[in-house]
This record gives sequence, C-alpha cells and structure tokens, in this order.
Amino acid sequence: MSELNRQPVELPGATVPFFTYEIGETQYYEFDTSKCGPPEPMVNAMAGLKLIDAPNKKLVMINHKKPMGLLDKIGENYDIETQKLEDGRVKLIFSYKVGASEAANLNDASCHG
Repeated sequence: MSELNRQPVELPGATVPFFTYEIGETQYYEFDTSKCGPPEPMVNAMAGLKLIDAPNKKLVMINHKKPMGLLDKIGENYDIETQKLEDGRVKLIFSYKVGASEAANLNDASCHG
C-alpha cells in the first residue's frame, strides 16, 4: 500500500493506528483490529465511522473475522463490502448511505456478540 501515500490520522477513542489515503476522488480511512479482542474492533469501528459523513469517504476495517456484533448494530446504516483476504482475515469497506448513515448510533460501542 505504499503507493497510496498513507498518512496517520489522530482519532479520539481509537486504540489502534488509523491511516488515510485517497484513490481518485474518494478518501479512505483504514485500521486493522485483526490482532485485537473484543471490544476493540467495535470501539475502533465506531470511532472510524464518525469520519464517514459524505459519499466520497469510506472506512476500511481489517479484522480477524466478520464482526457480527458490529454489523448487527450498524449494518442497515452503511453499504458494506466484505472481502476475504488470502491470510484468512476479513476486509470490510463501509460506505456512506444517504439518509441512513446519519441515523447510526455511533456512541454505543458496547459489544454484544
């Protein structure tokens, strides 16, 4: 990913490093919680999703498995693309959904599953 000119991002509430980069007109924010246990994936996803406030912004999450508790909580508020990586990890790309993302409760980072 070195060709993407990744820059670190300071994000309140995050417990792992976040990075940002642009591809075309889209700004991406990325983090990796694949080595973290609950509730860190949920906590960091909720912090990162607060940055996704327009259609040209996306959040990329790398995790050790599909975060079902997170998806149950905010799945209807974002368009979510899931990719299985070669090493078994999962990559999720959250995209802004007009009229739905604004309704997401991103302050409840408790994990129930």
